Amino acid sequence: MKTVTFRAWKKSRRTFFHGQIGFIAGSTLAFRLFGVLRAALTLFNALFNAGMLLPRQLDAGRNRPIGEITHLVLDATYEKIRHNGAVRSCAVLTAIGIDTAGKWSVIGCNVQLSEAEPHWRKFLESLQKRGIHGVKLIVSDDHAGLRAARQAVMAGAPWQRCQFHTIRNAMAHAPKEAMRSEVARDLRRVFDADEPAEAEPRLKDVIARYQKTDPQLAT
Repeated sequence: MKTVTFRAWKKSRRTFFHGQIGFIAGSTLAFRLFGVLRAALTLFNALFNAGMLLPRQLDAGRNRPIGEITHLVLDATYEKIRHNGAVRSCAVLTAIGIDTAGKWSVIGCNVQLSEAEPHWRKFLESLQKRGIHGVKLIVSDDHAGLRAARQAVMAGAPWQRCQFHTIRNAMAHAPKEAMRSEVARDLRRVFDADEPAEAEPRLKDVIARYQKTDPQLAT
């Protein structure tokens, strides 16, 4: 009788012990899940608040007054976006301004379907509405749409073709791929001259060097 009672007591103790272990393990898992859910809720709230604030911050940045800008750099890049339920490549028009203190800043950015003249014209007119003035030099590539819009909206500002695009276009005319780095190095040497009197002889040397091997590149 004592043996049976001892065995029953031992079995009940083991059952109770296992139950306590299961309770502790379950409680630990519950606490962990609660922590994960609380972290997820915190992240969701942060993303929600950012999503609510971001459009207003972007609008405030896009519409802020500009003021005096001495140098204006215009460029565009193409990115894939979703438009009317389809993914297509669109132009991101960008304006970088240099103020009287020499500080660079992005003063305008707009997504359009292309770089056609109406899109560039609307973009430049938006800069004027925000008070841009004092532009002494515009730097950009020679895209037809941008050129037409620039001449229509900011005809009084001098224009210089972007050195990067000039070098890239010249490299495209190189008869051999191995010559591209050489062409880029020669043109960079011209652009790095401190004075026009130093740049002109360098440019003449480059033209003379490629006149026989590639007349189209030389012109």
